Amino acid sequence: MKTLKEIIECVPNFSTSDLKVVEQILNELKTTKKAFLLDYTFDNYYNRLVVSFVGDKRSALEAMLKMAFRALELIDMRTHKGQHPRIGAVDVVPFIPIKNVTMEDCIRLARKFGKTLAQERGVPVYLYGEAATKPERRDLDWIREGEYERLEEMMAKPERKPDFGPAKPHPTAGATITGARKVMAGFNVNLGTSDIKIAKKIAKALHSKKGGLANVKAMAAYIPEKNITQIGMSISDFEATPLYRVFELLKIEAGRYNVPVIGSEFCGMAPLKTIIDVASYYLKIDNLTADKVLEVAIQNAIEKERKI
Repeated sequence: MKTLKEIIECVPNFSTSDLKVVEQILNELKTTKKAFLLDYTFDNYYNRLVVSFVGDKRSALEAMLKMAFRALELIDMRTHKGQHPRIGAVDVVPFIPIKNVTMEDCIRLARKFGKTLAQERGVPVYLYGEAATKPERRDLDWIREGEYERLEEMMAKPERKPDFGPAKPHPTAGATITGARKVMAGFNVNLGTSDIKIAKKIAKALHSKKGGLANVKAMAAYIPEKNITQIGMSISDFEATPLYRVFELLKIEAGRYNVPVIGSEFCGMAPLKTIIDVASYYLKIDNLTADKVLEVAIQNAIEKERKI
């Protein structure tokens, strides 16, 4: 990362779990100078590839366009099935300011990415999050209403005209959502039950718009190879709604149905603040801050020395 004076994270979600397709999409990133892969995950029950990478303004945009163009060539939404809500092959592309960049920089990148994708490939594009052009479009759930299966019907409504591109789905790629946002936490919890109805009730109790916790979106999925269910969550503001609070409520709701929590995982990169909050809460550590983490303290000392 020494070559990056400014750092932008990008976390694109693609509608595929085909290993050959995954490899070709990632290869576009790996061959882009000053773009660095951090993490990627994919599975057949969500049928979704989630990639985390960083770059500067130029390399982040270049890598994202290359990956998107390749995905559009390889993914056909007409045959896509998956448990995660989605409207397109390149489903959602958030740009996130990390270091020496602003949210405005990321908004401009999202607009440039969306405009280019629409002009060069004919894909309709919606802007969301901080880049949204209307209040309701800040929310992914509003844009994804009806999902891919009802996309043409939803796009025909005047209030749902895309920000870029034609007012109808791309024949094979559907539509794309892009925007800018803060760092968020993706957190999944596995439940010791195969009953998807129970899992959906637990997810509903956590989801902010359904009476749950602020800043939390939650959904239930069935994992066939393990015969269990999973609660997939995104926590958009983990400082206002810390991870331990989400986990404790989930345990309470699961307990109502005598369902055990059997495991958990971060989806994508784990923000350090979430780890610190969890350690402080469960281990009752006083005054634990980022600069008391060994690796962080070493990095801070090195950077301080360089400035002298």
